[in-house]
Parts: sequence; C-alpha cells; structure tokens
Amino acid sequence: MKLPPEGALWLIRLRWIAVGGVFLAGYSASSVLGLIESAAPIYGVGGFLLLYNLAFAWLLWENNPLQLLRPEDSIFAQVVLDLLSLTLLLYFSDIARNPFIIYYVFHMIIAGMYLRGYRPFQAAGLASVLLGLVMFAEYTGRLPRFPLHFGPGEDQPLHGLQVLGVYLAVTSSIWMAVYFTTSIRRYVDRAHAELRQKEKMLGIGQLVAGIAHQIANPLDGVQNCLRRIGEGVKDNPRLTEYVQLMTEALERIERTAKRVQAFAQPRGVVLGETDVNAAVEGTLAMLGPRIGHDIRVEKDLRRVPPVLGDMYTIQEIVFNLCTNALAAMPNGGTLTVRTRTLGTQDDDQMNSVAIDVIDTGVGIPRVNLERIFEPFFTTRAEAGGTGLGLGLCRMMISEMGGRIDVRSALGQGTTFTVVLNAYRESSHQP
Repeated sequence: MKLPPEGALWLIRLRWIAVGGVFLAGYSASSVLGLIESAAPIYGVGGFLLLYNLAFAWLLWENNPLQLLRPEDSIFAQVVLDLLSLTLLLYFSDIARNPFIIYYVFHMIIAGMYLRGYRPFQAAGLASVLLGLVMFAEYTGRLPRFPLHFGPGEDQPLHGLQVLGVYLAVTSSIWMAVYFTTSIRRYVDRAHAELRQKEKMLGIGQLVAGIAHQIANPLDGVQNCLRRIGEGVKDNPRLTEYVQLMTEALERIERTAKRVQAFAQPRGVVLGETDVNAAVEGTLAMLGPRIGHDIRVEKDLRRVPPVLGDMYTIQEIVFNLCTNALAAMPNGGTLTVRTRTLGTQDDDQMNSVAIDVIDTGVGIPRVNLERIFEPFFTTRAEAGGTGLGLGLCRMMISEMGGRIDVRSALGQGTTFTVVLNAYRESSHQP
C-alpha cells in the first residue's frame, strides 16, 4: 500500500506550526522565563526552518513546472533537515538536560510510516549519530555549552553517567519507534495486498461463473444431438468410435464447467481438524497421469500435527502448485513434496505446519516474483496458462489463516511453501 503523496505536504503544513513554536519558545525562554541568556541562536534555527519549509512548499507546489522531487524523496529530505534543526535547537538549549530531547521519536514515527526499505533506519542512524556527536563534544569541552537556568546553582558540569544514560534512553526509544512503526507498516501493506487480491478474485469468480453457465447450456443441446447421431450410425464402427470420442470430450468440458461454477460460488472454506499428510497423499495419487517419464517424485512427509484447514482446499492448492512445478521442468527433474513443523522458527505463526513443493526447473526471474500472484499474470500463455492458479491458491490459503511464500533461483528451481496454523480445540470454537 502506498501512502498518498499528500504526506509530504502534510509535513510542510505541520512545520509552519513548528516554526511559530520555535520563535515563541525562544522569546519565552529568554525574555519571560529567563532560562537562556540569548534567544538569537534559537531565532537562527527558526529562520533556517522557515527557509527550507518555503523551499519544499515551492518544490511540491501543484503548478510547479520543475517537480524535482518524488513525494517519498521529499519526505526523506524533510526528515533529515528536521533532525538537523532539532539537534541545533537542543544544542542551544542544554541538550543533555532538555526534556524536549524526546522529540526525536516523532521523526522516527513519521519516517517509519512514510518511508520504505532502509530509509527509516537511515533516519534513526542519523539521529543517533547527531545526538551522540553533540553530547560527546559538549562533555569533552570541544563545544561550548548553552545551559538552561532553572534557578541558582543549576549550572552544574555534565556528569558522564548522566550523559550516557540520557543518550542510551533516547537512542533506544528512537530505534524501537522505527522498528515498531515499520513492522506495523509492513503488516498493513500485506493485509492491504491480500484484501485487494480477494476483491480481484471475487470479481473474476463471478465472471468465470457466468461464462461457465453460458457454456453449460449449449453443451446439453450438443450432447443430445450427438446421442441421436450415435443411434443413427451405430452400425458403422468407425463413426461410432468418433461419436464416442466426441461424447467423452464433451463430458470433460461439462465436468470442468460444473467444477468452475461450483468453485466460483460464494462459499466459505469449512475449517476443521485436517491431516496434511493425507491431503498430500491424495493429491499425488490424482496427479499420477500428469507426471512425465523424466520426472522423479519424492515424498518427505514427516510427523506433523493436524492443521486448521479444509481437506479439499489443501488438495486443490497442492495440486495446482505441483502442476506448475511439472510445467517448470520441461526437460525433466525432481518434484519434492515435503511436510514439516516449523515450531518456533516462524515469528508470524508459531507452531505452524509447512508444505513445501519444490522443483528443479527453470526458476522464476526476480522481476516476476512480486507479480506471480496477480490474476492473469502468466509466463506460460503459449502453453495454455491462464494466470489464475496462484492467485486462487493465495486466496484460499488466506481464508484458512495461512500464507504462501516463494523462493526461486534461475536454472536451479523454485520452492513454494504453504504455512498453515496447527489445529487447536480453542481455535475452532465458534
């Protein structure tokens, strides 16, 4: 999920308030409360804030012909400049004893919400370095101090343990804020992607059901006509054989259409205690005729607990993954189906069960890995691929509370891993 580009403008609007707050705080601290000797450095930082805020407002102006910055680049640049400004403000107001030092955390939350990849952690690293350098330079006397005057006798020299304690408290808060915010962001991204996938598949299911219905009706008429023709040519063995072949072909088409109609109906997966190994065994038995002579099938079905799932749904998922694996090995290879317990290896789903479908085929290019679950995306269009199978698999796995992962290397093969929750009595109670 991409956050709207208005996020960059939101920061600019918020900074107008911050600019006013800086000038007001400088005036209050010097002229009203007498906490600092001179507000000139504070006003200087406020002027710096004002200037670069005007620059960003112009760069992101809707009618600006230049449009130099993308929203995410703008947010990162704004966060960096804000961290520099905050560090200067705190330095000129007794950084080691200023209670507003905790404001670093706000920028980490903004970075975690709006930035992707390593950029939130780069912002956290910059904040930690800036804070550490200034506090160390003050403690060692390399920079002059600007102490706050809370009362007589308050201008005490810095104590090493105090400085270290404040630094560790603030930097740990910075890194925890970034970690938790980015973790939540990733979870929201994944949930949003799954929701969009379900919406797409629902629309596709309705479309396919309508097409299947349109196919089924004329099929009945064709089959009736063919039966009449068969009665008329039953004395001719060759024509009777042709009629029989056409009848069998039409019956296969009818079975496929009915199955598509049944599958596309809005029904939920019936969750219950399910034996994963039995589901895999049944799938491999159905798969038998599709396995080529140059392909070896290996089973590694370990002792695993029952899962919360649906037997027929799991079989359909494994069947689809195995079919794709066989298609990925046109020159032969090894298809391995393995079941295993993840135990505490999986942070997202503890004590879950994994089904691995592994092939030694051609592999999937990295550029396609992010798209293979999209409806109608296929690299096997010439071979009859529709691009619906993996999308349906992910939707059905999600309905069972699981997930699907994929790893692939070109020329070495691909591994699809279906992760399902272990069955518990409490998890199945309505």
